[in-house]
Amino acid sequence: MPSIATPQAISSSRHGSAIAIIGVLFFIFGFVTWLNGPLITFVKLAFGLNDVNAFLVPMAFYLSYFFLALPASFILKLTGMKKGMALGLVVMAIGAVLFEQYATARIYPGALTGLFVMGAGLALLQTASNPYVSILGPIDSAARRIAIMGICNKFAGFLAPIVIGTLVLHGVDGMAARIQSAPTQAAHDALLNELASRVQMPYLVMAVVLVVLAIWIAMSSLPEVRASESNAASDSNRHSLLHYPHLWLGVLCLFLYVGVEVMAGDAIGTYGAGFGLPLSATRFFTSFTLFAMLLGYALGWMLIPRFISQQRYLAISAVLGVLFTIGAYFTSGYASVVFVAALGFANAMMWPAIFPLAIRRLGPLTEFGSAFLIMGIAGGAIIPQLFAHLKEHFDFQAVFALLMAPCYFYILYYALGGYRAGLRDAA
Repeated sequence: MPSIATPQAISSSRHGSAIAIIGVLFFIFGFVTWLNGPLITFVKLAFGLNDVNAFLVPMAFYLSYFFLALPASFILKLTGMKKGMALGLVVMAIGAVLFEQYATARIYPGALTGLFVMGAGLALLQTASNPYVSILGPIDSAARRIAIMGICNKFAGFLAPIVIGTLVLHGVDGMAARIQSAPTQAAHDALLNELASRVQMPYLVMAVVLVVLAIWIAMSSLPEVRASESNAASDSNRHSLLHYPHLWLGVLCLFLYVGVEVMAGDAIGTYGAGFGLPLSATRFFTSFTLFAMLLGYALGWMLIPRFISQQRYLAISAVLGVLFTIGAYFTSGYASVVFVAALGFANAMMWPAIFPLAIRRLGPLTEFGSAFLIMGIAGGAIIPQLFAHLKEHFDFQAVFALLMAPCYFYILYYALGGYRAGLRDAA
């Protein structure tokens, strides 16, 4: 059995080591997750897809969280945190190999399966790491710790589109023109095969790195933390998650938050293409959003909880989300894209605030409640897919605004009062 400690029993050196290890994992989360934006452009061209089918990339990836977060919680009960995280990294490596094999062969359902498997590994990692960081210290300062993780995550996310754009999507405008004007079917297929083969080496390297990290995590000194002792329950008579409405409101809040985050990050290239902007520019738009998120995390890390509470900061972030959405609607071209990228700043501290507020005082139900919150990541599958479908029939800017604004208003509600629903003395 792994040794178990409370945050108070962990030495400062072990605490710092644990934060560093989880920081590396969050870097991996970010790099793998934010590859989806440029991958939408890649599969659209390599497989000859329309936007609706290309947006199956984030849908397959994020739906894995919905189906596998609860099984992940039971796996973690059996394996413990370190072995569970190592297993998650190995599953991600398998998914990377599957994606590379099927994408190179231009078999789209197989490529989507690879992304689903990668998401499954991430579901296992996220189910363990998010509550771990939240309870590795006072819950009221959890947003500050998660902000550190967010900086690792979004820095990787900032790099991912640049790396994949450079290695896979270089010369994409010229390639698209050559594919479209290919004189024969054989020439057309040869160009598509050439483009598809570009993902082979990056994903094989990624798989090797993931396996090496799995071995490192398994051999690390990462301490176990008992949630029941670190996240005190609000009422010892509550033995069911149904008795914690603030959790369920938080699940919906995270569902909507991840939806708007993916819209601002992964869908920004498609949004820019709606104005006729060139592929050579739109392939890097995700990095702009992630850079804005990095700035938001840095500011949140400095302000929470010393100068402002995590719930108050969440409310301000939601208001900014509404304002930037309105700005995107009433502008066009690059100016509108800048407002969409600025949503990254508004979104940055939402996950760090929502997650600890939603699991607060769950006691021994913390891991189980966290699994339901991880299931909320499926918002990243549903909301962008709605965007892809609706923009086929209506103005894409109007669709974007009508999907985003209500989500931010609900997040504002949760920040102002939803987070304490059903909790005694929760103010």
